[in-house]
Amino acid sequence: MPDAPRIDVVGLGPAGPELITAGTLAILAAAGQVALRTGRHPAAGAVEGARTFDHHYESAATFDDVYRAIVEDLVAAAASGGPVAYAVPGSPTVAERTVVLLAGHPRVVSGEVTVVVHPSVSFLDVAFARLGVDPVAAGVRLVDAEQFAIDAAGERGPLLVAQCWSRQVLSDVKLSVESAPDGPVTVLHHLGLPDERIDEVAWEDLDRSFEPDHLTSLWIPHLAAPVATELVALDELVRTLRERCPWDRRQTHASLSRHLLEESYEVLEAIDALAAVDAGESDDEKDGDKAGDRDGDGDDREATAVAHLEEELGDLLFQVYFHATLAAEEGRFTLADVARGVHDKLVSRHPHVFGDVTAETADDVAANWEAIKKVEKGRSSVTEGIPVALPALALAAKLQRKATAIGMVLPSLAAEATRVADGAARLAEEARDGAGPVADGEGGARQRADEVGGLLFAAVGVARALGIDPETALLSRSAAFRGEVEARG
Repeated sequence: MPDAPRIDVVGLGPAGPELITAGTLAILAAAGQVALRTGRHPAAGAVEGARTFDHHYESAATFDDVYRAIVEDLVAAAASGGPVAYAVPGSPTVAERTVVLLAGHPRVVSGEVTVVVHPSVSFLDVAFARLGVDPVAAGVRLVDAEQFAIDAAGERGPLLVAQCWSRQVLSDVKLSVESAPDGPVTVLHHLGLPDERIDEVAWEDLDRSFEPDHLTSLWIPHLAAPVATELVALDELVRTLRERCPWDRRQTHASLSRHLLEESYEVLEAIDALAAVDAGESDDEKDGDKAGDRDGDGDDREATAVAHLEEELGDLLFQVYFHATLAAEEGRFTLADVARGVHDKLVSRHPHVFGDVTAETADDVAANWEAIKKVEKGRSSVTEGIPVALPALALAAKLQRKATAIGMVLPSLAAEATRVADGAARLAEEARDGAGPVADGEGGARQRADEVGGLLFAAVGVARALGIDPETALLSRSAAFRGEVEARG
């Protein structure tokens, strides 16, 4: 049986040909096909006759598109033309996106194409030698400049920032930090090359004191405050409240549960208010009144409703952060674990977006979701995990959604509406005949409770067929009725 098509991934080192390892040179010399990720590298000239993928950089819209195109070309070349030696700048094990994509390619995962990654000298080796820093002892964090605001969130340093290839990227790094470092930072430029530069730069001059390129990195020994996007700043605030506020200090998951429920209902109320404004605008547009709203009341109502929803979502988000902070203090999980968990779950449940599954309609998506969830949870039924303590209307609606997701055919809008009308007519007829719980005893009362339950369940079916959430609809109607009651007294 012939060997599987093979790709040997090697690194050209961080500088000139003198840092290419003997092992890499031997692999390149023996290979039938040699490919370089880019010819724009100081050591690329040592590999004569190799193809490069620079044309993808010129034609693709994003770097990720470039890397995916390179991987497809590599896999195709190995499958059709024999073993390929693929050389990347630096080390293939450090900040090399194409290697990550290669490892996850379906033909590699299935074993159809073999990928072997060989160790090489990384720019990290030269950088830490020049800085005189032991990265393990110092606890250095390596981050990508283009993902700095995300990858460095919550960090104080030390940070080694790679891929600082343009002034715009450095500007984005600078703007991600709310409090500038206490002292200068160090720019590492063209390490290991004759024109190597290692300069200390003031933070405010980071994006205007020199011209960076793809061989530029940044050393940040310490930040005055953590890299703080709005979400990181909120995380810091919750931690501060837990430390300094007596009320926040005494809270537990249980004591916060009612606040979580209240905030959830307030979000729903704000959504209803905005939906009412939107519906009113739609009606106005139909009647031609939008242009005639000279006093701007419609715009004011919309702005108020939008601001209200934004505020209530913030209150709900605070509850999520608070519970995650409590769990972190208990050593159970962190906010990052929560975010990572829901991120990975959403990716795995959207194979039509991130995989090779086809889903043409929303119903297809729902069916896939339920099937994946059933396998993930090891459940025997899609109804497992539905809280029995849900409000009755919400429970009925959720059960009906689960049923449709697994392909059950439920009654149509017309059929459900007929059931509601028939049930109401039957109860009205019994009332006219003088029937009631007292007259019929316990059995009659139970029968009528079943009839009312069937009527309500059919009403939930009507809402389902119309695409309306019955719990929200009833809450909205109750709020309106509350206003009517308050107006009377």
